Amino acid sequence: MDNLKYSIIIPVFNEEQVIEHTYERLKIVMDSTAETYELLFINDGSRDSTIDILKHLGETDNHIKTIDFSRNFGHQIAITAGMDYAQGDAVIIIDADLQDPPELILEMIGKWKSGYDVVYAKRTARKGETFFKKQTAALFYRTLRAMTDIEIPIDTGDFRLIDRKVCEQMQNVHERNRFVRGLVSWVGFKQTAVEYERDERYAGETKYPLKRMLKLSIDGITSFSYKPLKIANYLGAALSTIGFIYMLVVLYQKLFTTTTITGWSSIIVIQLFFSGITLMMLGVMGEYIGRIYDEAKNRPLYIVQDVYSVENPTKTAITTK
Repeated sequence: MDNLKYSIIIPVFNEEQVIEHTYERLKIVMDSTAETYELLFINDGSRDSTIDILKHLGETDNHIKTIDFSRNFGHQIAITAGMDYAQGDAVIIIDADLQDPPELILEMIGKWKSGYDVVYAKRTARKGETFFKKQTAALFYRTLRAMTDIEIPIDTGDFRLIDRKVCEQMQNVHERNRFVRGLVSWVGFKQTAVEYERDERYAGETKYPLKRMLKLSIDGITSFSYKPLKIANYLGAALSTIGFIYMLVVLYQKLFTTTTITGWSSIIVIQLFFSGITLMMLGVMGEYIGRIYDEAKNRPLYIVQDVYSVENPTKTAITTK
């Protein structure tokens, strides 16, 4: 399709229960614009029937293109692949679980047409999520804001519209441990928000359990801030000072008083405390060193084994990025 107006990027991983409904709602919304568009489904190594459903949908709708990964590379990498394949003047990222309402895309398009290069969706409420999930998410966004030197909007996910020129700049960013919403803020341009209440997941289960949320949090902080290293340095200096002062106290008691130093348990506790702090600081440094190691290997971000569309229903397209 030539002169595409919109590219909709939908990362999918084991979404057989919801993917058809997602497609139907997106189609209604995008058809209402009366402008050209493409639906880019990025199959991130699904192990259920997601890819079969997408292939079937794509046989009758030339708006659909499915990018099929050779394995699971992760949500942020799937979004990256979508931006690499997107051809539209405006690129919209939305998850397949329908927690983010496709109907909000029309408001995003209106903001984009009024002159904004990035329109991100800001959550005012999160339905169907546990108290723990809400509180940890709020803590993460506020910690990230305090830690970084760039303005990353709080209470936002990857649901957003970006202009073609922003998408092209994102394609020039090749780091491996990606935090897409932070990178969009980093590249700059004119940005604004649209507010909405996030719905419950339509079906299936979350693809971001606690382990993946922790990894995403670490990626977000380490990608945009060296403050953890500075904090470790300051903490080490403070504890060294405390330790030196305590050593002077011990020497004074030994040389100038008859006080018997007792309590091996307290000494062991202090030793374990300092050892724990040391290991924590080594762990922080290890996170950064590990990311340097990943970058040095220079492996492709992802591998595509097939691309399915009406024009190319079965042709294998082995590509890497």
